[in-house]
Amino acid sequence: MSELPDYAIVNRANWTRANAEYTDTRAHDAWAQEEIDWGTTRALESDVNVLPDVAGMDVVELGCGTAYFGAWLARRGARVVGVDVTPAQLETARRMDAEFKLGLELVLANAEDTKLPERSFDLVLSEYGASIWCDPEKWIPEAARLLRDDGFLVFLRNSTLSVLCATVDGGPSETLQRPQLGLYRVEWTEPEPEIEFQMGHGDWIRLLRANGFEIEALVELYAREEAVDHPYYSSNAEWAKKWPSEEIWRARLHRR
Repeated sequence: MSELPDYAIVNRANWTRANAEYTDTRAHDAWAQEEIDWGTTRALESDVNVLPDVAGMDVVELGCGTAYFGAWLARRGARVVGVDVTPAQLETARRMDAEFKLGLELVLANAEDTKLPERSFDLVLSEYGASIWCDPEKWIPEAARLLRDDGFLVFLRNSTLSVLCATVDGGPSETLQRPQLGLYRVEWTEPEPEIEFQMGHGDWIRLLRANGFEIEALVELYAREEAVDHPYYSSNAEWAKKWPSEEIWRARLHRR
């Protein structure tokens, strides 16, 4: 693996801690889950319908963590490669794959520069992962490089509104906390050091189109009426019942 940028080193340390604290212990239940859901809102794929039919597809997940999402797709007939920069997360994923025997290929690499062969995949996926912890000016071109013509890019991120309202020590406020002008690299110190990349919708549209993507859907996710705050990630269920806290983008690559 090539030398990592500063933010990848910070985030790898954060996810190494997270693996020891909770992601490893939660991995088995996540891998065993039959239904696909998205993010902290737990939006059901059967409701949002953003994924293509993955049966027979070659799929790469950028920033796969413990690879539970890849496991869900493999169970539906996809051939899945999971890429992550954190060895501890991949070790958990490998242990789960040995138990569940779904045949995932797991690669230790920076999602901005995977070294995987170009035009090798039908779907690039990021349920968080690269979508917020990698530089979009680097990982979006990498996603385009990896995709075959007419391939899909599907990713989940925090909503722009939730980022603008996010407080320094937890979930979003009902008032704006930062300007959208210049929004790009966001550095947090609580509860642990973490560096994210967040942009407004106009910047996302510009970047996706510049890399050959046609945007097919933008699905804003709200918390369900019965939702409560997430036990591990900063969230505010009552806020998310009124405003979208997460969003899923689906785009398709059309090379010129």
